[in-house]
Amino acid sequence: MSEHDAVAAVDDPVTVDRIAAGLRGLGVEPGDTLLVHSALSELGWVAGGPQAVVDALQRVVTESGTVVMPTHSTQYSDPTVWSDPAVPDDWVSQIRESIPPFRPDVTPTRSMGAVPECFRNYPGTVRSEHPLYSFAAWGADAEAVVEDQSFQNGMGEGSPLAAVYDRDSSVLMLGTGHDANTSLHLAEYRGAFDAGETTEGAPVLHNGERTWVEWTDIDLDNGDFAELGAAFDAAHPEAVVTGAVGAATAKLVEQPALVDFGAEWLAEHR
Repeated sequence: MSEHDAVAAVDDPVTVDRIAAGLRGLGVEPGDTLLVHSALSELGWVAGGPQAVVDALQRVVTESGTVVMPTHSTQYSDPTVWSDPAVPDDWVSQIRESIPPFRPDVTPTRSMGAVPECFRNYPGTVRSEHPLYSFAAWGADAEAVVEDQSFQNGMGEGSPLAAVYDRDSSVLMLGTGHDANTSLHLAEYRGAFDAGETTEGAPVLHNGERTWVEWTDIDLDNGDFAELGAAFDAAHPEAVVTGAVGAATAKLVEQPALVDFGAEWLAEHR
């Protein structure tokens, strides 16, 4: 949606107050733990842009709750596996030798949207140290959610996704769909099927020195997440609240129920 389209999509500016009211209408309350996925452009014209969204989330959840967002940086992955776009073969060694190391405080997100990119810089927000699949969090349990994320099983057991699951949390989707729902990656780890294995790599800081590290992980694939999510929504309407936030269709989904269903669905359909 262009900025012209965003203006045309709403009768009045989408403000912090209006976003907060929409969140409360979905059932978001103080003390909640929310894993947030967002598409800013879907909300219509937002006064203050991504900052207004973050301010509204913090206002509604309050410091007694926790806001979590994916802040992935896949531009730091091994260039041999890049496809969108691929790079010439003779670039690979140059990229691997020269790309700066991942640093949680400064490394930008990639393809996460404007809201997570803004959120990761907010005072009090902390970010995990996974060079590809980091998460940022703010609030009461922020440190506990993002600490000790291992490179292997980056979105599996011991990851921020699992920490969110253990807190009986909700996934908030602001103008996004299940195809971008990272919680379904946790279901991939827990599903009884052969997910395959892949080798990942990235530059990190180790004892103050730039180091290229490699590890193995399951082969993550979100190609069927939209279908999976639609099946969950149909099977468990009690676990999904749909409403409007600005011009966007928003959903509040019970994350543990979604992950449990997803693990069973993937075992049957993959």
